[in-house]
Amino acid sequence: MTPRTPARDAAPASPPAAPSSAADPGAGIDPRLVTLFAWACGLAVANLYYVQPLLNGIADAFRLGSGSASLVTTVGQLGYAAGLALLVPLGDVTERRRIVVVMLTVTAVACAAAAAAPDFAVLVMAMAVLSMCTVVGPMLVAFAATLAAAEERGKVSGRVMSGLLLGILFARTGSGLLGSWAGWRAVFVAAGVLTLALAAVLRLRLPKVEPAARLSYPALLGSVLTILREEPVLRRRCLLGFVTFAGFNAFWASVAFLLARPPYHFDAALIGLVGLVGAVGAYAARIAGRFADRRLDRQASGVLLAVVLASWGLLALNGGHWLIPLLLGVVLLDLGVQGIQVTNLSVIYRLRADARSRITTAYTTTYFVGGFAGSAASGAAYAAAGWGAVCAVGAGLALLALLVWAVDARAGSADAA
Repeated sequence: MTPRTPARDAAPASPPAAPSSAADPGAGIDPRLVTLFAWACGLAVANLYYVQPLLNGIADAFRLGSGSASLVTTVGQLGYAAGLALLVPLGDVTERRRIVVVMLTVTAVACAAAAAAPDFAVLVMAMAVLSMCTVVGPMLVAFAATLAAAEERGKVSGRVMSGLLLGILFARTGSGLLGSWAGWRAVFVAAGVLTLALAAVLRLRLPKVEPAARLSYPALLGSVLTILREEPVLRRRCLLGFVTFAGFNAFWASVAFLLARPPYHFDAALIGLVGLVGAVGAYAARIAGRFADRRLDRQASGVLLAVVLASWGLLALNGGHWLIPLLLGVVLLDLGVQGIQVTNLSVIYRLRADARSRITTAYTTTYFVGGFAGSAASGAAYAAAGWGAVCAVGAGLALLALLVWAVDARAGSADAA
């Protein structure tokens, strides 16, 4: 087996580099810069989710059925998956600030094209480009982890991830409100302006970091699979991410059907507000990074997975027809799943200092595929037997995640011995 590339986390701590100057990876990061990373991740990834509440308006504008209009979101998901596989690894071989600014600028242009789309085909093409460049969010997570000192990497990753997750949660609500007031094209105009402003700020504030590796593009993509094969910890954490995100998406793929029916009769706006309840859990999950920094990631992972399993018990109470337990279950589910995400990133970013973007590609691609699988399983379960079947799927996935965690903990103990 090829020897592992030594991590470069042992560098002595030094003051944070001034903005727009060369930075020493692993030397430490200014807390204000961490806040900027969190905001940037949230605003960048939100571009993928603005379109979801706008489908009815788009269908009306182009005289389409709901099935045809939903092609916009399908193309968005496929574009995001392509960006994870093809663009995120570039962070290891390209000056990171430059590629982040370029991708955000392309995103802003794609937003403008979507806003001005004369027909549905142009809108779909604009959405494909936009969604590929939205992966600047995961790239920024890896960028922040590279700048952070080893003893603070979990805390930094947790703060940046909380920004990304809150961006996802608030994007749908903000888009729905603006779209209902000013139309769907106005949402893309606002998104383009915000993204272009973000690109300008990051060009001024992000430090310059030279690439950690020198590889051709084909070799770069091939090395993602090589790293995955050589790193058992990465494989186990990818599997854990796959299972937990599958359970997370199993809930969100079907809860709208539950809330639209008796006894709730919620409209789209109220269902969107239920999603904001998850922001409490997503924000609280950032504390998981502190435990990872203290090398308590195994214990934290076990507790978080137990929280996920408990959340499904609350979500299943009385067939999901009790609102308070349901909302508490949403908070616990988001807390557990997002906490596991933060912990997983903290663990895998210890592996290879020169390959964090490629490690991000391996993990986030697996994570994304898990979300797709969970959505598909949830849809089939709800169609077959209703909300109870969805909860059974979610609880089963939580139990499977606990099994993966137990195997990982045992393997980690054996490695330490």
